[in-house]
Amino acid sequence: MHTFTFNHIAISVKNVDESIAFYQKVFNFKEIENTASNSKTRWLALDNGKQLHLIPRPNLEVKTNKAVHFALATPNIESFVNHLIDLKIDYSDWTGTPNKDYVRKDGIQQFYFQDPDGYWIEINNDVK
Repeated sequence: MHTFTFNHIAISVKNVDESIAFYQKVFNFKEIENTASNSKTRWLALDNGKQLHLIPRPNLEVKTNKAVHFALATPNIESFVNHLIDLKIDYSDWTGTPNKDYVRKDGIQQFYFQDPDGYWIEINNDVK
């Protein structure tokens, strides 16, 4: 049987510099070297060797919905909410109620917001 671990997520963005600034401002992700190519794709380091790759597509029209998202977990979700408020970034629960989180059936607290290209990001407190 094959085994797998999650390695990275790659998203296409209109303005790589703007996206790098957003992800560094919001999450404090460190930029790392793109070791795959000499392209203008830029990489950010998440925790535990995971990465976010930002692929420049200046003419891109992102079409997505909240069901297409990636989720990040934090042990201090209240502090992160305050961080978003300080940055004037709107967030909502699954149904779109502004500035509201949601507690799932399994007790995990979560909320959503969007990056500059409209990608949805879920934040939850499912820290193991």
